Amino acid sequence: MLDHLIANNRAWSERKKSVDHGFFRRLERQQAPKYLWIGCADSRVPANEIVGLDPGELFVHRNVANLAPPQDANYLSVLQFAVDVLKVQHIIVVGHYGCGGVAAAVDGHRRGLVDHWLHPIREVHRTHRDELAAIADDKARLDRLCELNVIHQVHNVASDVFVQDAWARGQTLAVHGWVYSLSNGLVKDLKVTVGNASDFEKLG
Repeated sequence: MLDHLIANNRAWSERKKSVDHGFFRRLERQQAPKYLWIGCADSRVPANEIVGLDPGELFVHRNVANLAPPQDANYLSVLQFAVDVLKVQHIIVVGHYGCGGVAAAVDGHRRGLVDHWLHPIREVHRTHRDELAAIADDKARLDRLCELNVIHQVHNVASDVFVQDAWARGQTLAVHGWVYSLSNGLVKDLKVTVGNASDFEKLG
């Protein structure tokens, strides 16, 4: 039933080997990415492709609405492994405009379990309700909520003990917030980079 995907895989493998004969042998021996990508599970947001990196160059964690909740063991396991074992130098929280998860968090409809997962976005919405209410256009309001969600998740990542401990021991590590546009394929840097404990205090 999935023969076309297996065929695609074979073709992809051959293309990689035709350009770089030793690519997979090197990949097999070592994983040393400099970046951890925390992004949305949306199928239209392919992490490696967006930033032009090969397999092995980007450690990736994805979930609905690119959340970094401090109570989620899956996210925390990825974060600890990336920081303590892989020694990544950059953690990039990447949201995207038009995010269905962000929209679902605040549209008033109930969907079951995912409503619990999306609760942090409702908190962000409540915290910034005056700013958001002042935006008349529905799409622009949702886009801003997508940005605010990313900023909140950057704060979550930077406040985590794994990141704080890395800074305390002098490890080079920065947390960034980006938003990806489905309409043009470009990322927007939200300028909320946190590179040390002092930066984190300024973030508020």
